Amino acid sequence: MVGLAADWLTSTANTNMFTYEIAPVFVLLEYVTLKKMREIIGWPGGSGDGIFSPGGAISNMYAMLIARFKMFPEVKEKGMAAVPRLIAFTSEHSHFSLKKGAAALGIGTDSVILIKCDERGKMIPSDLERRILEAKQKGFVPFLVSATAGTTVYGAFDPLLAVADICKKYKIWMHVDAAWGGGLLMSQKHKWKLSGVERANSVTWNPHKMMGVPLQCSALLVREEGLMQSCNQMHASYLFQQDKHYDLSYDTGDKALQCGRHVDVFKLWLMWRAKGTAGFEAHIDKCLELAEYLYNIIKNREGYEMVFDGKPQHTNVCFWYVPPSLRVLEDNEERMSRLSKVAPVIKARMMEFGTTMVSYQPLGDKVNFFRMVISNPAATHQDIDFLIEEIERLGQDL
Repeated sequence: MVGLAADWLTSTANTNMFTYEIAPVFVLLEYVTLKKMREIIGWPGGSGDGIFSPGGAISNMYAMLIARFKMFPEVKEKGMAAVPRLIAFTSEHSHFSLKKGAAALGIGTDSVILIKCDERGKMIPSDLERRILEAKQKGFVPFLVSATAGTTVYGAFDPLLAVADICKKYKIWMHVDAAWGGGLLMSQKHKWKLSGVERANSVTWNPHKMMGVPLQCSALLVREEGLMQSCNQMHASYLFQQDKHYDLSYDTGDKALQCGRHVDVFKLWLMWRAKGTAGFEAHIDKCLELAEYLYNIIKNREGYEMVFDGKPQHTNVCFWYVPPSLRVLEDNEERMSRLSKVAPVIKARMMEFGTTMVSYQPLGDKVNFFRMVISNPAATHQDIDFLIEEIERLGQDL
């Protein structure tokens, strides 16, 4: 409700984030909110830089852009022809935006190397190091490792400390895509899952995901101050005059790729003032408790199979519903083929009845499975019970 009120006021003001004189209060709110987020990450005194961007995909692309500029500043003027073949590394379970960013920046999707994951979906550090050495032997230049804190499907957290050690060893920019998992930094109980994030050079964190801020609200946070400005500024004299009567560091427009930039900070700032860090912490702890409740019910329940062993690290609960007709079949290709059709039919029926909706997908050699993700703390144990009963009601005849 508070975020909605802030969104309404933001639209009423209808201003733009490129200069302090156009949006003085919003620029200052962005400054203090990003600083607070950097403090929570663990950068001394909240030092560094950052910006709110239109979603996690753009934040990840900013990280790639800045990492490239840091290693080869000449690319800004001379383009990709002036630099060697660059290679980025990310896990095979990472978000597709890493490849999309590489395509947009002229680096190319073939230059994004996917690192193997363990059975829980976490990047395997030894495979990362092996692939870095392979790239170097071919004469390529590793410039970015993007670790994921909260993968899209499994909700897995890559081992950030081990990744940080490798990045330090080979002098590679470390980015953490915590678009989905960043909210856990607000929780004393769960923030250990992002241990090592303070060693990253940049972090994507989307308050519009786990923290429930109305869309859109995505932050890119950078440890080195001034780098975004150097990378992106174009010195447009009709906007960023150097003889203005105030501190020009508050003219944030020249460090962004956009000129016109929507005010995304006010709803987060106002929610933070209303709920407090403790309020966000309770919100996040409740969502994770609900996910654990779902897991505990279905892990030994007839007709359910977990996609991976052990309790989920995030609120992603991945499972198959196995209808009675398939429970008697041996675990073979025919059973897998039939099981792959179950989740799509149940989801379609959910949508036709209008009762609930749960996402599904295949992953690797695993056929379509449900991925229940909880990010609304208003959900209750009764809602989870209803979901389970509804899946069984809609799927028992399959």
